Amino acid sequence: MIFIAFSASLETQAYSLLAIIMPLSIGIVGLPNVGKSTLFTALTKKQAEAANYPFCTIEPNVGLVKVPDERLNALAEISKPEKIIPTVIEFVDIAGLVKGASTGEGLGNQFLSHIRECDAICEVVRQFEDDNIIHVHNKIDPDGDRETINLELILADLATVTKRYDKTSREARTGQKEAVIATAILERLKNQLEAGKAARELEFTDDEKIFVKQLGLITIKPLLYVLNANDKDVDVSHAWKDGKVISIDAKLEAEIASLPEEEQQVYIEELGLKESGLDRLIRAGYELLGLITFFTTGKDETRAWTVRAGVKAPEAAGVIHTDFVKGFIRAEVIQWQDFVAAGSELEAKNKGLIRTEGKEYQIKDGDVCNFLVNS
Repeated sequence: MIFIAFSASLETQAYSLLAIIMPLSIGIVGLPNVGKSTLFTALTKKQAEAANYPFCTIEPNVGLVKVPDERLNALAEISKPEKIIPTVIEFVDIAGLVKGASTGEGLGNQFLSHIRECDAICEVVRQFEDDNIIHVHNKIDPDGDRETINLELILADLATVTKRYDKTSREARTGQKEAVIATAILERLKNQLEAGKAARELEFTDDEKIFVKQLGLITIKPLLYVLNANDKDVDVSHAWKDGKVISIDAKLEAEIASLPEEEQQVYIEELGLKESGLDRLIRAGYELLGLITFFTTGKDETRAWTVRAGVKAPEAAGVIHTDFVKGFIRAEVIQWQDFVAAGSELEAKNKGLIRTEGKEYQIKDGDVCNFLVNS
């Protein structure tokens, strides 16, 4: 199923679709010597070819990582394309934070600014024992390490909110309506942060979210904990409730990732695992960002595309080409498993499995789409 595009002559709307097209990023944070760089090195061995994705400049501390998806291969078995292109997610390796980072300790201001630029946080917490790798606090204490990092992020946000609150509250005293509303929001945030709690735990209306987003707060971002443990069976069900928790042996994952791709699955199975921890991490990060995948497939390529959950068909078409938003006519849609079961696009059409959807259709995870657009 190939998306149909007539000669594109519409004015490009890259400015409005940039946030949709660019890969969303997850910042890897934690104390020094907890395994962040080991994990990042393993991830970058699964890095995608940057040339296939627009607006992507890969820097030394950024990895554009392929999202594992068995559905892509299943579709390719039917279409027999020349190319198979997975969707991607971006991981950013941020240097170790230390106590006092919120006040600039250990180049903290620079590192915190890098976290602010990310869309979500992956916090690596050390549980593994290794006498050759010194812990910055000279003891293995996952709970204490988590509290240290989270407190620094909260203090950094508190400084941001307090500065804005002081300015806005002065304006509110003059009767400025917008300042009065903003001050009320900032006061809620200030009280929350002063209590040592993250901003993400508060609830905001859609209008309030627009204002809060402008503040660039760190603790408003979705959070994923990676417990770096050398026990693959470690139980994380009792762990921290303010974010999703997964356990990974970063050293082992780096060993797996260093193998040729065709040998990796064999080694994983020999270890008694169903899949690599990296694949679990990548998928968890994808879900953390509220992302879904739709597909296009045909003789030229079978490709996975990333959009946020709830996006409508014209915006999804715009991920393929920005001109497709204004030129959108309709979408021909089928769920991936129905396409595979049919065995071909023609057979899927003959069985009436491909349906037509209009501009208000919300793309669902696993949709195989054929977008028809005007020139």
